[in-house]
Parts: sequence; structure tokens; C-alpha cells
Amino acid sequence: MISAAVLRGIGSLTRARAAFTAPLAVRCYSHAKVETDEEFDSRWVTYFSKPDLDAWELRKGMNTLIGYDLVPEPKILDSALRACRRLNDLASAIRILEAVKDKSGPHKEIYPYQLKKVFVNWLGFSTSLLTV
Repeated sequence: MISAAVLRGIGSLTRARAAFTAPLAVRCYSHAKVETDEEFDSRWVTYFSKPDLDAWELRKGMNTLIGYDLVPEPKILDSALRACRRLNDLASAIRILEAVKDKSGPHKEIYPYQLKKVFVNWLGFSTSLLTV
């Protein structure tokens, strides 16, 4: 036999709840200024070039940047790697390079191009010395 207390408990579980309707979707187009590619690049170069940038801000910036549907330009990568050098953070530099390689996806020519642009400009050695 099922006790009355059990039946009351089951009844509360099966009780119909009031149906709520979702509000209608309304398209709200933004009237904000569209950022150009050059402004986007300069914003991130400026972010990573801040002299008071700490390790947490570096990781947060890279996570945000990698979250976008793009492969960062070599000048952004250069600025991020210089920030790693200022912070003496080899692990973050390796993670940045791995993230850029992952973001390059199936396009195998993007990652070596970026490395050449960054390291030739930064270190000043010939591209014939760099093999990826």
C-alpha cells in the first residue's frame, strides 16, 4: 500500500506549472562605430605594450584575443611575445605560439609566415635560417 504522504509527494512533483512564454526576439542593431582592422590591431598592440601589464592581464588578453574568429596578425603576436619577455614568462610565450598554431587550423602556410615575420623583425636574422 502506498501511504498518503508518498502520494502527496508524488502529486507535488507532477503538478502542472504555469507555462511562461519567452519574449519575442527583437533585432536590435547596434549603431556603434565599426572597428577597422588597423584599429583592432593597434588596440591589441597597445594592450600588450603597456608597461604595467602583469601576467594575469597577459593571459586574459590572449584568451580574449584567441576567442575571436581570427588568427592574430604578426604585429600583435610580436607585441604579446615582447610582453612575455618583459615578464620573463617562457610558459606564456609557448602557450601563445601553440594557440596561434592551433588557430591557423588547416592552413599550413599561416603559422610559418607569422613566425618568419615576427622573428625576422625581432631578432633580425635571415629567413633562410628559420625552418618550421
